[in-house]
Amino acid sequence: MFGTARLRAAGRATVTATALLGACAALVTAGQGTATATASSASAVRYVALGDSYASGFGITPVESKECGRGKLNYPAVIRAAADPAAYKNVACAGATTRAIWNSYEGQEPQIKALKPDTNLVTVSIGGNDIGFSEIVVNCVLLGQRQPTGDPCRQHYKKSGEDRILATLDSVKSRIGDVVIDARRRSPNAAIALVGYPSLLPDSGKSCRSAQVPFADGDFAYLRNITVRLNKAIAEQAQRSGAIYVDTYGPSIGHDMCASPSERWIEPLRNSGSSEISPAAAHPNTKGIISLGGVISQKLSRSAGR
Repeated sequence: MFGTARLRAAGRATVTATALLGACAALVTAGQGTATATASSASAVRYVALGDSYASGFGITPVESKECGRGKLNYPAVIRAAADPAAYKNVACAGATTRAIWNSYEGQEPQIKALKPDTNLVTVSIGGNDIGFSEIVVNCVLLGQRQPTGDPCRQHYKKSGEDRILATLDSVKSRIGDVVIDARRRSPNAAIALVGYPSLLPDSGKSCRSAQVPFADGDFAYLRNITVRLNKAIAEQAQRSGAIYVDTYGPSIGHDMCASPSERWIEPLRNSGSSEISPAAAHPNTKGIISLGGVISQKLSRSAGR
């Protein structure tokens, strides 16, 4: 969600095609079969991925689209490897809001145009940039440096009495639903999945303040709750519009940016030894993308089998 700032590897392993194929093969086995959408066979799947940096694989090398911060490895690529679709296109772009679904962004035509009448699987990751996620992170880091043991970020966004982030979220809900409505109009036979955001901070709300995750102690629970509320809004819109909701938050609990490197699926805000926020901050690393891609693939497979 950090836009298309200069990409840095951030100490994350460069992904090779062999590693991707091997990981995805393991996911298919774990899912007890090949993931499919509404089609009876994998070869009939025609898949389009829409969304923001969480679908673009932001920060992962090698890079497929520099303008959109889209790596060659991302959760849609994992789904692709599992489903072996007859047609596939990922138009997700880092920094994209719901507006980018219907309007040109970073030189790319509106994402919705990628959908065709025969598209039968659509995944969407959207909403975080609509509430200003990257700005929130930067503000909370700066405020935390001044008052590390308080909750200055929560106080900042509730200064007028009403939580400005949650107020913005209320206005975003309907636009998320509109994405599903328009996607169904363009691809009437598609299974449409709204994909939620993973657990970025400890689900307990407990502080894990460090040089790499420099939020104030009292803001960890606040920021955790923002992710939870955003996911709740996405899930509500999925239910109202008849889309599939894919929960990535639950499966990623314990794999947040404060977890040990061996368990971590989400990158911390700063690289070790750096004072600058990494462009890859708060985004899935290679392990996270492969793991979350497996979660999403298996959810789609179960939904298709109903």
